[in-house]
Amino acid sequence: MLAKRIIPCLDIKDGRTVKGINFLSLRDAGDAVENAARYSQAGADELVFLDITATVEKRDTLAPLVRRIADRINIPFTVGGGIKSVEDAYKILDAGADKISINSRAVREPELVTALSYRFGSQCVVCAIDVRRNPIFDSEDGEGWEVYLDGGRTPTGIDGIKWAKRVEELGAGEILLTSMNHDGTKEGFANNLTRRVSTSLSIPVIASGGAGSIEHFEEVFTSGCADAGLAASIFHYHEVDIMDLKRYLASKGISVRL
Repeated sequence: MLAKRIIPCLDIKDGRTVKGINFLSLRDAGDAVENAARYSQAGADELVFLDITATVEKRDTLAPLVRRIADRINIPFTVGGGIKSVEDAYKILDAGADKISINSRAVREPELVTALSYRFGSQCVVCAIDVRRNPIFDSEDGEGWEVYLDGGRTPTGIDGIKWAKRVEELGAGEILLTSMNHDGTKEGFANNLTRRVSTSLSIPVIASGGAGSIEHFEEVFTSGCADAGLAASIFHYHEVDIMDLKRYLASKGISVRL
């Protein structure tokens, strides 16, 4: 059995780490470089860096900041936000990222997912999918979810479950799945959603949105069938210690790297 991964997330705005609720009401959560170094030392399995306003502001990802973080950590590092081309991805990987993440551009230009996979290998390509609950997409299999773009600002009319299947076909090697309804609430992950996506695909799924306790990670790895659990505020504000979390999961029979 592959070990489940614990992944802190750095949402970056104006070069600083921020965190909000339901993608709104952002507040400062510290220096990005120092946070990254702390997580690397604290036992995190990977780190995700999302430049959350790059797409909306129509600018490139903050490559110099990516390089500063890469110089301070020794764990796999995924970077997303503002990547619009193979050339953009190359700059981020050259700055020290191990994987790149695309979200809005994948919907608007699906062929980019395939191009990135062909150029760098599918293991380097993470497709981030932000979804909000929408009954229009309800089915016999469960609740429906709609894909949103531009940091949660733009609804697409696209079924989130179907889009997840499509990006696997396009060549993505992993999915970062975020429930906007759960984001920042600390009330638990969207386990039913995560399970539907995870059991429909052959690529790993990272669950994001709603982590508030160590028990929530146990639930998303068991009920949600997630391959990894991503969180931000509970780590940023020292509410959960990563190694304490891993020891708890191990005590429940969940495979983790200690």
